[in-house]
Amino acid sequence: MEFGAFIESVGGVIDVLGVVAIVVGVLYASLDAALRGVRRRSPIYTRFRRVLGRAILLGLELLVAADIIKTVAVTPTLESVGVLAIIVLIRTFLSWSLELEISGRWPWQKDAGSGDADAGAPAAAAPAAAAAAPATDLT
Repeated sequence: MEFGAFIESVGGVIDVLGVVAIVVGVLYASLDAALRGVRRRSPIYTRFRRVLGRAILLGLELLVAADIIKTVAVTPTLESVGVLAIIVLIRTFLSWSLELEISGRWPWQKDAGSGDADAGAPAAAAPAAAAAAPATDLT
């Protein structure tokens, strides 16, 4: 198999993974919301939006990766790189918008509770951790 054809196939596989991530995320978020509704557990809507948004973000990241692989490695013409740049700009804007909707902060802003924005701990855990730590007065 020729290198270009192999890279094109890899890009196609990553494209499919991106679509699968979005579809599985939609199904999971819908099922989770339905079960929470039947069991009368809160929150339903905010959790649905957060789970769905994360699935879409993951899918978008995979689709951007596939586009980069296919464009740069297979057909690096000025026109194809320009089209890729436009696609990446649009998808990056969508990713940032989704991140703002999900977490209430921009992707480059750190989580107040931890040094890592993707630590997975809820922001509400930060005040409890701070209250548990002994206060030291440096004045």
